[in-house]
Amino acid sequence: MIKGKHSGADLTIFAEMSALAQRNEAVNLSQGFPDYEIDEKLKKLLAEATAKNFNQYAPMAGNPVLIDNLITFNAARKNPITLAVENITVTPGASYGIYTALAAVLSFGDEVIVLEPTYDSYVPAIEINGGTPVFVPLNDNFEIDFTALSNAITHKTKAIIINSPHNPSGKIWRKKDFDDLAELLHNSPIYIISDEVYDVLTYDESEFYSAFQHPQLKNSTFSIFSFGKMFHVTGWKVGYVLASEELTIAFRKIHQYLSFSVNAPAQFALANYLEIFDVEANRLQMQQKRDFFVDAFRELPFTLKEKAEAGYFQILGYENISALPDKAFAGWLTEHAKVASIPISAFYKNNVNTQTVRFCFAKKEETVLEAANNLKKFLP
Repeated sequence: MIKGKHSGADLTIFAEMSALAQRNEAVNLSQGFPDYEIDEKLKKLLAEATAKNFNQYAPMAGNPVLIDNLITFNAARKNPITLAVENITVTPGASYGIYTALAAVLSFGDEVIVLEPTYDSYVPAIEINGGTPVFVPLNDNFEIDFTALSNAITHKTKAIIINSPHNPSGKIWRKKDFDDLAELLHNSPIYIISDEVYDVLTYDESEFYSAFQHPQLKNSTFSIFSFGKMFHVTGWKVGYVLASEELTIAFRKIHQYLSFSVNAPAQFALANYLEIFDVEANRLQMQQKRDFFVDAFRELPFTLKEKAEAGYFQILGYENISALPDKAFAGWLTEHAKVASIPISAFYKNNVNTQTVRFCFAKKEETVLEAANNLKKFLP
């Protein structure tokens, strides 16, 4: 039998719960993919790309028009990010970007600090690249404990993975958090790998701030983004990575021998769609979906600590419903109430019982209503 290269599960919790939902004909609010139509303009641009023969290899760094439009797009943010072509690499998805950033900087035995709860691909990516994950818990409000982080740093620490907006909580790092991180890492050789895939999906006037914007952090940072989340096209698997020119060179040395380039028709479509993309309308649409979900679930016996500040997901507590551990509860809910969710313990290495589950609200209203009605029929 082939020896495993990492400590991750043979089947991710997202695949496991989606498969369980399918077997039980349950409403799938577990995995983070939308079930609504994407913008017709984006569909037409993809068709136009193939018609115009954008069907062969794109340049290794990315379609030049896409890179130019990303420079323009990021400069127009409320918190502008100033970029040059040497700072941007287009990638086949954000998970790939995180993996390749780790591959670019890690040597065998290096330590990488991971803030829990954490997305499940981080640890396998660290381990496959010869690193050792070191876990630091966020506090009860999913905010960083800088004392705990400081205590976790050793001479072996090579990188810290951060995630804002955060999955699963939707919590956003403020500029002060980055200031505190910069102070902690002053004159340190530690790299920052910042997962920022929900950057444009922030709610209630909360503002996104990128690690790459911070003057003391940007030269040691890889910031990773996802068009899949940005434009609700998760199956396209296209993202981009921002880094200093030096780190971009290191990143591309790995990238060119992994995928070399990225889906050319999709890059054409994304480049042109960026020119007409309405960031505010997109944000409001998703904020409305979050609020619709919260309203639909309001009369159910779940507990809501706070609305998600960003992203696709809402965490709810179930302490008024069951004493089951959260993974068992998520399975029970899928099999009997016909609604699938993700247990928050799946975002911890040791699978601690959190008595909370994560629901995806990036769904059609009728999907959310069907889930709420199923739960109302089943739960006391």
